[in-house]
Amino acid sequence: MTEILSFNNVTFSYTPDEKEARKAVQSVTFAVQEGEWIAIVGHNGSGKSTTAKLMSGLLFPEEGEVRVMREVLTEENLWKIRSQIGMVFQNPDNQFVGATVQDDVAFSLENNGVPYAEMVERVHDSLKQVKMEGFLNQEPHHLSGGQKQRVAIAGALAMHPKLLILDEATSMLDPQGREEVLNTVQALREKIGLTVISITHDLEEAILADRIIFMNDGKKYAEGTPSEIFALGEELIAFGLDLPFAMKMTKLIQAQGVQLVGQHMTEEELVNDLWTSNFNK
Repeated sequence: MTEILSFNNVTFSYTPDEKEARKAVQSVTFAVQEGEWIAIVGHNGSGKSTTAKLMSGLLFPEEGEVRVMREVLTEENLWKIRSQIGMVFQNPDNQFVGATVQDDVAFSLENNGVPYAEMVERVHDSLKQVKMEGFLNQEPHHLSGGQKQRVAIAGALAMHPKLLILDEATSMLDPQGREEVLNTVQALREKIGLTVISITHDLEEAILADRIIFMNDGKKYAEGTPSEIFALGEELIAFGLDLPFAMKMTKLIQAQGVQLVGQHMTEEELVNDLWTSNFNK
């Protein structure tokens, strides 16, 4: 597999000149392979949002290095590397600049000098990929939250990025909007092999990832598959994170004397186990 992004002993402080400056990110090391979905989780102030800014070149490390496409990220190559990264932020309203959906998706393409005919093709193709091709002439601010984020994803996809970063992109959405966005991202991974990094405090979202990086107090506290991270159980709660609904429900059911096989990360797993247990009886 090809390494698409890596942190090598990265440290950053917002007040580097102060003797006792708190490190927002401290000695963090990890690597992301092409085609992976990595979730970076942690409570507010854990360092996950600073990590997102470091990987996109909005900030540069005091120590260590960030590599994108195996190239050290610097001020000199920033714009070249950023052209290969798509970002979707927490509030889609802050990203819209066009009067219509198609104008908004075309904005970055126009700024990068993409020829008109190619620009039209990319706009239509990216909106089709997120199932928003029927909203070309709609005003973005009249869309639902989930639709807005799908348009924001289309705008990122139109630039043909190799890496998509979701920075708390579902935190302001209702359950339906959140499901729309996550289903879209999953479908894009399967269709075009997009590499995804999601910065989130929602462990229900993190379940979908191949690996989870758990941040605490600016450090990488743990890294592993969803099963390995959720096995930490009470440790996650102690650090201000909530367990997925299915895991909490499993504990409550087991406390009532119902025999279940292990822990369950998804509602589907829990329902299947309950069905099997009752059927066997």
